[in-house]
Amino acid sequence: MSAREEILARIRSARPAVAPQVSRRYRTDPPEQTDGELIDLLVDRLVDYRATVRRCTAGELPAAVAELLSGVPQVAVPPGAPASWLGSYRGPVVRDGDPRPLTVADLDAPGMAVVTGCAVAIAQTGTLILDAAPDQGRRLLSLVPDHHLCVVHTGQVVAGVPAALARIADPTRPLTLVSGPSATSDIELNRVEGVHGPRRLDVLVVRD
Repeated sequence: MSAREEILARIRSARPAVAPQVSRRYRTDPPEQTDGELIDLLVDRLVDYRATVRRCTAGELPAAVAELLSGVPQVAVPPGAPASWLGSYRGPVVRDGDPRPLTVADLDAPGMAVVTGCAVAIAQTGTLILDAAPDQGRRLLSLVPDHHLCVVHTGQVVAGVPAALARIADPTRPLTLVSGPSATSDIELNRVEGVHGPRRLDVLVVRD
């Protein structure tokens, strides 16, 4: 018997006759975490990633949006974004697809910002998931402009990744995962923001 054959024979003899059953159930939201604790954790993670986070009620949302967009010359929105979100903003609002889809050049214009919703937010990782729903639009909208304002409702916040993926209505949709402003570092660890997406991320957490 060669050394190879001897090793394989020992492996075969060491294996149990019946393979143990491994549970494939993923952990979901821990029951001991309250909704308030999840929101606090999400905000903490987002702030740590250098995002600007505000909390507000549904009635305060238009004023909060206008305040965060103060000085912004123009705003793009997805086709299904509620008009009330920009109710207090006084600048021009361009809706994607009305009358034509916005191009990269349109969205890359100086001072352009975009306002979207999200599909779900993950507290443990501080991640916002956009799934191209009508209030989120095409991936182009949230990746090209230098400023992204995302509206997150407290009912959309879950603890971890498994619970977040379970919330995605259509897994075939293109997903965009946002964890803070776009940032990268070179070999000397010099941080550069805005390379792969918006340089500024504002998040409005709306109490349901």
